[in-house]
Amino acid sequence: MNKLLALPLFAAALALSACGKPAADDSRLVVAATAVPHAEILDVVKPLMEKEGIKLDVRVFNDYVQPNDQLVQKQVDVNYFQTEPYLDAYNRDRKTTLVTVTGVHIEPFGAYSRRIKSLADLPNGADVVIPNDPSNNSRALILLDKAGVIKLKDASNALSTQRDIVENPKQLKFRELDSAMLPRVLDQVDLALINTNYALDAGLNPTKDALAIESSDSPYVNFLVARTDNKDDARVQKLAKALTSPEVKAFIEQKYKGAVLPAF
Repeated sequence: MNKLLALPLFAAALALSACGKPAADDSRLVVAATAVPHAEILDVVKPLMEKEGIKLDVRVFNDYVQPNDQLVQKQVDVNYFQTEPYLDAYNRDRKTTLVTVTGVHIEPFGAYSRRIKSLADLPNGADVVIPNDPSNNSRALILLDKAGVIKLKDASNALSTQRDIVENPKQLKFRELDSAMLPRVLDQVDLALINTNYALDAGLNPTKDALAIESSDSPYVNFLVARTDNKDDARVQKLAKALTSPEVKAFIEQKYKGAVLPAF
């Protein structure tokens, strides 16, 4: 090949390569989050990060899978939507190594119904829907055990399943659905066990509408999550500090009035 021709071609190839993979921007941090309360809390954090010279780019998702998938694929820098048991199950199933950075808040998990006013009113053979992911599935069953509706073999087992139900006196019929679907079927079932973020998004008030709800000592803290290669990045650490600031604590307490609780 003519050397004079080869040089511009090499330069063009180099330029295309650079376009395909832009250099890292130290002034920007991309965060995947679910809408309520995570994205709302991140809105409070944005001006705090701007003071540190960092623009927070929040990408909102309505499911619990894509935020982790995109973090693994390096489409986002961090995510903020999940509990540690959920992350553990994701890492185990996908053979990934995502890590927690800091705990931010607790969303007490609740049981809701449009048909009954008390769990004691559950009819025999009631139709009960619970989340289908391992962590929240267990969380729902543990809540029902603590409320005396069913009995599990070991209620301290964070990965209990329906196979661990040893007593079901009302012969409840369980169905498992994607967590985001649960508020949508509330009118069609006797009882739905719903994550607080989806309950709030659907206009439910966990402290008033839930027939049973986790206590404030719930171990299911929502974490900021990163990859092992960027967990110590200065931008990530600044976000962790901002998420556990007095401003965020005051916002959580005033905005959610007990439906969401600070974990710091």
